[in-house]
Amino acid sequence: MYKAKSIYTEVALSSIMENFSKEEKILSVPEELKIKAACFVTLHTVTGELRGCIGTLEPFRENLYEEIWGNAKSAAFGDPRFPPLKEDELKEIEISVDVLEQAEKVDSIEELDPKIYGVIVSCRGRRGVLLPDIDGVDSIEEQLSIVRLKGGIGPGENADIYKFRVKRYH
Repeated sequence: MYKAKSIYTEVALSSIMENFSKEEKILSVPEELKIKAACFVTLHTVTGELRGCIGTLEPFRENLYEEIWGNAKSAAFGDPRFPPLKEDELKEIEISVDVLEQAEKVDSIEELDPKIYGVIVSCRGRRGVLLPDIDGVDSIEEQLSIVRLKGGIGPGENADIYKFRVKRYH
C-alpha cells in the first residue's frame, strides 16, 4: 500500500482510506495545515499514469487540512475522467499534494516556464488549468495548448493567462 511521506499526503491518504472504513479523520489539525490555501491532490499509478486529480484555485474551506481532505476524496472517487478508486488499487497508487501560491496575470508568454509555473487560461467563463512540471510537457506552447483544450478555449480566442507556483509534497 502507498506510504505517505509528508503530513500533506498523510491527510490525503486518510481521506481516501476513510471511504474504505480503514482510517478516521485526524482530530487535531497540524499547525502547517491550519492556513487557508488552495491545493490539488493528484493520484498516479506506480507506472506514472494519471488516476485522478482534483483541486481548487482559491481556498474555500476552513483551512488547508480541509482543502486536502475534500480534494483527495474528489480525486479518488469523483474525477469524471476515471471510475472511482477501488481499495485493491491502493497498492498501485502514488499521491501528491500541490499547494498553490497566488496566481499572477501574465502580460507575455515569455514569463511562463512549464517546469516552474502552472497556468490558468480563461475566456468568457471558460477556464483551463495545468499544474507545473508535468512529465512530457516541455514547452510553453505545449502547456498553453493543453490548457486551452482543457478549458474549451480555441487557439485563436483572446484569453487571459495567469501563472502560479506550487509547493509539491509526496
